[in-house]
Amino acid sequence: MTADPISISLFEMRLEEIYHRDPVLKYQIGLRDFIALFPVKIKNDKLLKPEPPATLALDRDVFLQILVAFNQSFA
Repeated sequence: MTADPISISLFEMRLEEIYHRDPVLKYQIGLRDFIALFPVKIKNDKLLKPEPPATLALDRDVFLQILVAFNQSFA
């Protein structure tokens, strides 16, 4: 299974929206680096949900927004 390129782009656009809405993220990490923290991974023909990054302490609400964006993009 391969992820649909349009769904991947949609997920990245939603990550970008989350990044711009949060007032703190732009001081912690750049936009491209933020998006790179959440690659689309496939294991046993199933998409794996993003995991909290070890290199950046994300607010719980921000991570929940990322999970919602993932679910909406790949539903």
